[in-house]
Amino acid sequence: MYRIKTRRSFVGNSAFITGGAKRIGRSIALFLAQKGWNIALHYNRSERDAEKTLQEIETFGVECSLFKADLSDVRQVNNLAEKVILKYPDCSLLINNASIFKRAHFLDTDDDMFLKMFNINYYTPFILMQKFSQNAKKSNQQFHIINILDTKISRNHTPYFMYSLTKKSLADLTLMAARDLGPQVRVNGICPGLILPSADSDAEGFERMKENIPLKMTGNTDYITKAVEFLIENSFVTGEIIYIDGGEHLGS
Repeated sequence: MYRIKTRRSFVGNSAFITGGAKRIGRSIALFLAQKGWNIALHYNRSERDAEKTLQEIETFGVECSLFKADLSDVRQVNNLAEKVILKYPDCSLLINNASIFKRAHFLDTDDDMFLKMFNINYYTPFILMQKFSQNAKKSNQQFHIINILDTKISRNHTPYFMYSLTKKSLADLTLMAARDLGPQVRVNGICPGLILPSADSDAEGFERMKENIPLKMTGNTDYITKAVEFLIENSFVTGEIIYIDGGEHLGS
């Protein structure tokens, strides 16, 4: 019989989650807190949601701290990394979840949209990955990065051009960083599909979209947290991108 060896226990570490006040980020934060993780929770404008999430996290008997930052501002991102590392020097998990999502084709993408989406969806994860990896190597700690991507990276035709471009770029960064940062730092990605309706879609339209995917079903955030759990527990996995999308990435 073989046993899987893990470098770190699943319980008792600290995790930093960007965009953790709502939606998938919130679900991951609550899941990890329930498992005994202390949580560093980033938010920007969703202060009320962040406070509510903090209160829920604390019911599990763990510590949670809120960190406000505008991720489109590079200086704030660098300051954010420094503050989290100072508060949680034992942080062993970074989850790059925050992103912005706007419908626009290539010819409709202006400079402001490009720069804002690039900074939030790609450059922020790059900076945070670099800062936390440098800290891990300096302190001789094992570290794990999980980037939340999107099943849309599997196709080239999309009305969400800049969003998809930044997520494709982040997927490539995930693979390249995994190769460059081992063995001390692991880097993986998760591509959610039909998990939660976007702000510009209605519930009925969201349900109809499932007819275009092989499993003919929508998902929920439990599927994402199970993938997070798998990646954390299996220390022999790096450079892996997991699609949690009912087969949507296979095409219609």
